[in-house]
Amino acid sequence: MKRRACLVVALWVCLRMAAGGQTAAAAPAPPAAPVTPASMDVWSRAEAAAGAARAKQNIAGLSVAVVVGKEVRWSKGFGFADLESSVPFTATTVHRLASVSKTITAVAAMQLVEKGALDLEAPIQKYCPAFPTKQRPITARQVIGHLAGIRHYAKGENFDSTKHYDGVVDSLQAFSADPLLHDPGTEFTYSTYGYVVLGCVVEGASGMKFGDYVREKIATPAEMERTRTDDLVTIVPGRARPYQHLPNGELGNANLADTSNKVPGGGMVSTAVDLARFAIALETGKLLRPATFARMQVPMKTTEGKESPYFGWSISTLAGRTVLSHSGSQQGTATYLLMIPESGFAVAVIANTESVKVGDLAKELVEIVNPLASTHPSLQIPR
Repeated sequence: MKRRACLVVALWVCLRMAAGGQTAAAAPAPPAAPVTPASMDVWSRAEAAAGAARAKQNIAGLSVAVVVGKEVRWSKGFGFADLESSVPFTATTVHRLASVSKTITAVAAMQLVEKGALDLEAPIQKYCPAFPTKQRPITARQVIGHLAGIRHYAKGENFDSTKHYDGVVDSLQAFSADPLLHDPGTEFTYSTYGYVVLGCVVEGASGMKFGDYVREKIATPAEMERTRTDDLVTIVPGRARPYQHLPNGELGNANLADTSNKVPGGGMVSTAVDLARFAIALETGKLLRPATFARMQVPMKTTEGKESPYFGWSISTLAGRTVLSHSGSQQGTATYLLMIPESGFAVAVIANTESVKVGDLAKELVEIVNPLASTHPSLQIPR
């Protein structure tokens, strides 16, 4: 019976073929359209760019957050916060900010200027008497713009510091006795230690410890839930481990560094999402008045009138819009914050691997998530 059924089916197939009907084998499906950058939506392209940057540079872990229209529209983590325990790196993983800490310190100082508690043109000893008088008076404005002449790290000495300092004033002893590199105001000399002095100025003008001031006056109003000063001893939930590339290119644990010698200039921890919220708080007037924020977008000038494009961040332009940016690099850390205030746009990147180019990723994301979309309907960014 079963054999007869099979013969009937075979006969039916033959009759269909003879009549020009459908063949026994199904027609092959058309090839799938290739996935190209043009066929991917904005956020898929952003994710692909971040993943590719991590793979290409062998980064242990990184996180990215993008602000569009003054809202955090996309954030994601990639790789690992802890390779040994396979802990994933998320958008809210805590890690060192390195020199991006300077942007927070500059905003703290300008808040005090708004309140009349800090005179940018007064000698800094008015607010930070622990810093000795130098051959020429130094002002807070010059310190903010890296025009004061205060030295940066000494080669082979301060950058790899493992000495612990009890507070900003105590950490001044690492460099305060040294002479200025040049007369204040005459030239731009990048100095993390200059920002340690600025942190001391914030303490003197506010009457608060630097970490307390940042928590109360910046982190809380900006909803930066995991931003704080770095501390090797304190247990910080969600904190990543730091890594470096070994001579053979493989990843290894980074060298120990105690950042208590430079908290206002490079000793804070945060997350990509918190940095994005920081940008939003600046763009929406939660931290500074619009006029004050606008002032910080104008390059300073040397005593000879030469433009010095820095006011707590580097100042540049893109398609006629002002761009504010700052990078950070230290043991086991690479960070980048980029803001285009007029467009309500920002990108924050934090990686737990040193000497990698996360700034290149931030700039690539600017190209993918076009900041001019708000004025060009054809470039509208999808939610």
